[in-house]
Amino acid sequence: MKLNMGNTDRIIRVVVAIVLGVLYFTGLITGTIGIVAMVLAAVFILTSLVGTCPLYLPFGIRTNSKKDKK
Repeated sequence: MKLNMGNTDRIIRVVVAIVLGVLYFTGLITGTIGIVAMVLAAVFILTSLVGTCPLYLPFGIRTNSKKDKK
C-alpha cells in the first residue's frame, strides 16, 4: 500500500482524534454524536498509523511529498 499522507496531515488527525476523545470522555458530547465522534477518532488514529487514507485513493489526493514515498 502506498503512503498518501504527509506528516502534517497525520499530526492533525491525531490531534483531532485526541480532542474528540477528550470531549467524549469528559461528557461534553454524548449519545449518538459521541459514538460517531469516537468512531471517527478511531479511524483518524488508524489512518495516521498506517499512513494511507482510503478516501484519498479514488481522488488521487496525496498530502505527502515525493521524498516521503515508499
